[in-house]
Amino acid sequence: MIPAMNGLARPEILATTEWLAEQLGRPGMRVLDVRWRPDGSAAAVHAVGHIPGAVQVDWRAELTEDVADGEAFVLVTPDRMAALAERAGITDGSTVVVYDDSQGVFAARAWWSLRAYGLESVRILDGGYPAWVAEGRSISNAEVGPPPGGFTVRGPNRTRLTTADVRGLLGAPDVTLLDARAPSEYRGFEGNTRRLGHIPGALNVPVGGTSLPGSQHLRDGTQLRALLHAGNVSRGRRMVCYDGSGVAASKLAFVLTLLGHEDVAVYDGGWAEWGNRLDLPVDR
Repeated sequence: MIPAMNGLARPEILATTEWLAEQLGRPGMRVLDVRWRPDGSAAAVHAVGHIPGAVQVDWRAELTEDVADGEAFVLVTPDRMAALAERAGITDGSTVVVYDDSQGVFAARAWWSLRAYGLESVRILDGGYPAWVAEGRSISNAEVGPPPGGFTVRGPNRTRLTTADVRGLLGAPDVTLLDARAPSEYRGFEGNTRRLGHIPGALNVPVGGTSLPGSQHLRDGTQLRALLHAGNVSRGRRMVCYDGSGVAASKLAFVLTLLGHEDVAVYDGGWAEWGNRLDLPVDR
């Protein structure tokens, strides 16, 4: 067992490169390449080389919707999720592995998006594409798409919360709000919203600390629990994660799920929406 898999309550949602290499080509296995580039060049990056059979997905264009102010984005609508599933060959019986080259943050957003609509068997590739390449594993530049799919889109479910939902949870004794941003943003020293700070009562668990320094791999279970302990995070509560836009928050939600927390949600819209609303309370 590799170190990252030690001490995890839900290791089945973290795919190792060894496991994925053995599963490639098997019926029902679907791999999504969610490497992303702000300049729109992700498709070209995919064309140069990708894990064999992987379908390129622009998570920003295909898994989110823009909101009115243009600064936040939220979970894609059910019909668009269904369209993506059909294109990617995802069915109710599929096992989906998602990967990126950005410490799993975009892969985590895709993982959460699929699970929010009811797809259970979704894994993130530990180490992402860089680990796959570093180990000398097979890569491809072929564009051979899977047969059309389509899974039963249900939801979004309780893993997704809106601003109204979070406002209604403020002060609830059985809810823990977790801010996945850097400490400087949490404390209100930096940011690009109309107001700076954090949601009242939120604890700061910077998601950057969940990966090994200089690596795309997650820390092991013991280290991840120590990180949560340092942030005063306790068990037995509903966990609500947020960051600026729901990307780092999705990775934190993934980590919490790995460690066995059973009621984990992402605040869709995050601080990009909360920080620009003058009618909502803010702490600094």
